[in-house]
Amino acid sequence: MKHLLIPPPVPRSRPQALLVIIALTCSGAPAAWAQGGAAPPPDSVLLRVDGEVARPLSLTAADFGTLPRRTVQGGLHGDPPADFEGVALEDLLRRAGAPLGSALRGDGLALYVVVTAADGYRVVFALAELDPGFTDRVVLLADRHAGRALPADEGPLRVVVPGEKRGARWARQVVRLTVQRAPR
Repeated sequence: MKHLLIPPPVPRSRPQALLVIIALTCSGAPAAWAQGGAAPPPDSVLLRVDGEVARPLSLTAADFGTLPRRTVQGGLHGDPPADFEGVALEDLLRRAGAPLGSALRGDGLALYVVVTAADGYRVVFALAELDPGFTDRVVLLADRHAGRALPADEGPLRVVVPGEKRGARWARQVVRLTVQRAPR
């Protein structure tokens, strides 16, 4: 005699929550673009910068294109170093009003940045790791590699961290930067 496994009943709130998650996931234009979909309309939000900042940002691709550009060299998994172009995380955070430079001291040193990708992958940087008053390394939010737009499985935006031995913080398909404070 075979025994059938019958799953337990699903509470009503669970399917509703699942529908909300699906709706939010499907509505993200940057995520669709990053996963090989059509390019987002020029006025759709490409990147959000929020959290403990004075001026939260919602940047379109056109907005991102007007920001100061930088180039860094980097390579992963034994690849030879190549040029990545984009905007320094420091410049994005400064535009959003994060405390940088002489304002980054005392309690401000407990701030960190959570970088979130379209698939939910997250990486963390202490705010001081991004401040030129603390380091000479430029951490880049790249949109170009070797002179070309990032491929769909990496872009439209990717974190590039020159000099890191592992690529775990080179988050792909970045959609949000959130400044948070470490708990006491």
